[in-house]
Amino acid sequence: MPAAAFNDPSVGTVLVAIVIFAALSMYVYWHASKHGSRHATAWGIVVFLFWPAIIAYFLNYLATRKRL
Repeated sequence: MPAAAFNDPSVGTVLVAIVIFAALSMYVYWHASKHGSRHATAWGIVVFLFWPAIIAYFLNYLATRKRL
């Protein structure tokens, strides 16, 4: 992807990014709630704001979790 796409994003690109980040945030909220986290809302907000780090953590979780 050219660097110019990051310097001058269109309204549509920004909206698509927000929808993707919101969907990822809702998934993490659901996952945290399912596993009994008392701070599921905080997890969702953190994912929305800091999604690259959270994606790396979640992929690590999926790769290292114990299978039942």
